[in-house]
Amino acid sequence: MSTSAPRTGDQSTLSDRPGDSGADQAVTVADVVAELDRWYPQSWAQEWDRVGLVLGEPASPVGRVAYVVDVVPETVAEALDAGADLIVAHHPLLLRGVSSVAPTTWKGRIVHQLIRADVALYVAHTNADVANPGVSDALAARFGLTGLRPLDPPTPGSPAATSGPVGSAATSGPVGSAATSGPAGPAGPAGPVGSAGGGTPAGGPGSPAGGRGIGRIGELPRPMTLAELTRHAAAVLPPTAWGVRAAGDPERLIRTLAVSGGSGDSFLAAATAAGVDAYLTSDLRHHPVGEQLAAGGPALLDAAHWATERPWLDDVAAHLRATLGVEGYVSDLATDPWTVHAASSTAHHHPHLVDDKEPRP
Repeated sequence: MSTSAPRTGDQSTLSDRPGDSGADQAVTVADVVAELDRWYPQSWAQEWDRVGLVLGEPASPVGRVAYVVDVVPETVAEALDAGADLIVAHHPLLLRGVSSVAPTTWKGRIVHQLIRADVALYVAHTNADVANPGVSDALAARFGLTGLRPLDPPTPGSPAATSGPVGSAATSGPVGSAATSGPAGPAGPAGPVGSAGGGTPAGGPGSPAGGRGIGRIGELPRPMTLAELTRHAAAVLPPTAWGVRAAGDPERLIRTLAVSGGSGDSFLAAATAAGVDAYLTSDLRHHPVGEQLAAGGPALLDAAHWATERPWLDDVAAHLRATLGVEGYVSDLATDPWTVHAASSTAHHHPHLVDDKEPRP
């Protein structure tokens, strides 16, 4: 785990807002919550998820925001040291029901630390996954994908399929987002890459559900072999001990790529149905991967969970900077739990199993 966290997020101040004389009323927790709820409506979250404001007084001022993937002791200590008034996190601290937040557990200690320091906590999880732009748009941008469309569109009739925030991705998006560029194909697994139909920009007024959904499918800037794409993924994603591993023929040519931030093996069938050449996600398992490959599915790339979701933090920081003028920093503390990686000593006897040019952590 990294012990330093370069401040890669936006460092602007309230006085940087256009037309702000510095005398305007300070932004509050309620202001930030309202903007994030507008961009990532809580109704878009899965039923099992727990999103929104977790801790904090709505009337408290927010001068500095910390953006993190995981609320863990290391990122909380970093936020407190940085003087943050609010933590915006992707993963919920309290996902499952609890009957106590006593400081005898690490989660309880975090709750007590944040309350004592008057630091608010806000979570955008599966509602940010399905948004356009959202978690997978930021991941797609790392690969320069164009012609974006959802890997798994929202269920017809669900809130994410029928509603969108004012000023949402149908017309605009967070600074630096890739979601508003490039033509999109037909939405949904039923329309393979390159098939006829659609033709509207990703997130455009004519695309189903405003282009929302889990994951993104797009075209790489140029074709790559699977071995080359694996090395490229390790280079463009935030560094982790896990790195990136791939399944499939190393010489397979990849033109179309599906990506899904976080755990994505439940969308393997969708990637196969979409006809993509490769699918990059995290937390892939032995049997589902083997079965997809045996059935002639796409090549698969398995990256660290944290690394696939960390790029989204930059978009959130940029969006709050643009709309509210709040300063902050994006945490680069690698909270992926895997901290040691060693290649098998027998790998050289099976050259088809590994790419010898793969960078090692």
